[in-house]
Amino acid sequence: MSKRKPSLHVKADLTGVFSAQPNTRNTTALTLEKALSIVLRHMHASGLRERTMNDYELHVSHFAKITEVKNLEDINTDHIYEWLSSMNVSNQTKLTRLKCLKAFLSRCFDNGWITVNYWRNVRIKVDNPVKEGATEREIRMLLSFLDLTKFVELRDATAILLMYQTGIRIGTLTNLKTKHIDIDAQTLKIDGGILKNHQSIHLPFDDTLARLIDVLITQNELVRKAARTNNDLLFITKNGGRIATSPTNNNLIKRLGKYAKDFGLKNINPHALRRGFAKNLLGKGANIALISKALGHSDIAVTTRYLHLDKEEVANSLRNYL
Repeated sequence: MSKRKPSLHVKADLTGVFSAQPNTRNTTALTLEKALSIVLRHMHASGLRERTMNDYELHVSHFAKITEVKNLEDINTDHIYEWLSSMNVSNQTKLTRLKCLKAFLSRCFDNGWITVNYWRNVRIKVDNPVKEGATEREIRMLLSFLDLTKFVELRDATAILLMYQTGIRIGTLTNLKTKHIDIDAQTLKIDGGILKNHQSIHLPFDDTLARLIDVLITQNELVRKAARTNNDLLFITKNGGRIATSPTNNNLIKRLGKYAKDFGLKNINPHALRRGFAKNLLGKGANIALISKALGHSDIAVTTRYLHLDKEEVANSLRNYL
């Protein structure tokens, strides 16, 4: 008895299965608001800084308000230029905000929500003046004006010297704890949790700073005890609390601004202190790779721009190789 051959005829109506028509069940466009919400959630899960996420929310929301664009896929270059034209700020500020919007759109592109990265060619011309760093002379002058018998000025002197000798960012300094200080080894041992690049680093400091830190730690305990506060922060207010309640409300930044104005010092601010640290290393012969590592930069190209030198500095540096 022969086997019965299986039927090769499909008895089903499959008309339209491979139709070129779009699937009408997924036609709901992703709104700009929803895309921002998802991106922020991803950033939070990745452990990115609160300040970075706040910038995304602020600038993307402002873009949506100005352009009145609802859906992500409807955005085009005209909307971006419309948004930029609405700002009554410097080109440098516009560039900063544009970078934030581009970063958001790039995340949307990576997620497959946008198919063309049209924003790449949107440019803003900005002059790049040479930014000076704090000098040894300015640091010595400022520290000589401060009264170290007063808690606040002792704290400020310690913070100023710490930023100048280690190059740490103001955000990192704000979150430093006593556990990050090794007085005996005269080393700042920072874990990645409070650093922008999330990579731990050890940074040395000198005898003078070690002495200031040692005294400050003792005074901190007295201040906390009197104020009945409980924390292990290295830099605190006279009431025992944090010196910064937000990135834009930092007690120490305000104090530095006041000192600069009162004493006529040009380069006394967190960025100038950090830049001064980098230029000081360069002047003493440190190579770019080492400086980049100390600054916590992810790319040496960033360090190169950070050390932007004027014509005289370039000439003097080249003279050493003649």
